[in-house]
Amino acid sequence: MGDRWHLEVDRSVCIGSAQCTHHAPAAFRLDSARQSHPADPETDANEKILEAAEGCPVEAIMITLLGSGEPVFPPEE
Repeated sequence: MGDRWHLEVDRSVCIGSAQCTHHAPAAFRLDSARQSHPADPETDANEKILEAAEGCPVEAIMITLLGSGEPVFPPEE
């Protein structure tokens, strides 16, 4: 069984660029205010979701391992 992730979008940082919906349309949605949110905050690890987080121009997407809370993106420095 693969890793499970918890997705969060910092809506105070999100600028509504929609890059996340471009990279991972099944994982992210824009609301009427053009703010992103995860379609389901708990999901299987997925390369497209990681690409969406990496492609966010303001790094508003946080991914952690479900259960442990260990950061996946952005990585701890």
